[in-house]
Amino acid sequence: MWDYPRPPRLEPVPERLRVVFDGVTIADSVRGWRVLETSHPPTYYLPPDDILPGALASAEGSSFCEWKGRAVYYDVIGPQRRIRRMAWAYPKPSAPFAALTNHIAFYAGPMDACFVGEERVTPQPGGFYGGWVTGRVVGPFKGEPGTEGW
Repeated sequence: MWDYPRPPRLEPVPERLRVVFDGVTIADSVRGWRVLETSHPPTYYLPPDDILPGALASAEGSSFCEWKGRAVYYDVIGPQRRIRRMAWAYPKPSAPFAALTNHIAFYAGPMDACFVGEERVTPQPGGFYGGWVTGRVVGPFKGEPGTEGW
């Protein structure tokens, strides 16, 4: 991932992406996208049609990415649990990222499991960034201790 570009690159994901929360598969797609950016593991975005109805609820607040634009947040809802602001989307992303319109990204840490293909991911360190770490990417990653100044 140190050869990933800056500004970031958007590319389709040829593999199945899945998110399991509160014992339920809430997202399952073969039509996802990923954003590749220097010093970050990929962030994966799934189309809204591939998210289980009722698994997301709009949350307060927003943030701004210099590359993609304004993000909105969602609470993630399972049969017994709800976690605040653990998914996000770009309703009107900048032109280079238009394919991401309303696609949903999930923080892997609070989920039961997230998968790229059949590989279970680990969350990007630090809790701020939403990258999914697989065996195909090598750190150190932004978010690890001592990386605040990168």
